[in-house]
Amino acid sequence: MVRNVSFNDLHKAFESRIRLGIMSALAVNDSLDFTSLKEYLDVTDGNLASHLKTLEKEEFIGVDKSFVDRKPNTSYYMTEEGRDAFERHLAALEKIIESQK
Repeated sequence: MVRNVSFNDLHKAFESRIRLGIMSALAVNDSLDFTSLKEYLDVTDGNLASHLKTLEKEEFIGVDKSFVDRKPNTSYYMTEEGRDAFERHLAALEKIIESQK
């Protein structure tokens, strides 16, 4: 039975396992490039790009574009707003889990 827990505290942006994975990876790394995120999450280019765009629109992640050996390189980092929202989401999850013990 769930007591004193509001499921409304969970952020809808993190309901997708891919977006949750992106935020988890960026929470423990200063930044990650597109290829690293793709390999880590084992998703297609299109699928990853779609989820990254969603997190960008929420302003939860930022983008840096550069060139490495004349090849374009796009890397992503978690914004302060994203970190705050992600930490609130994790805290809500912990409350839900704790209420089940």
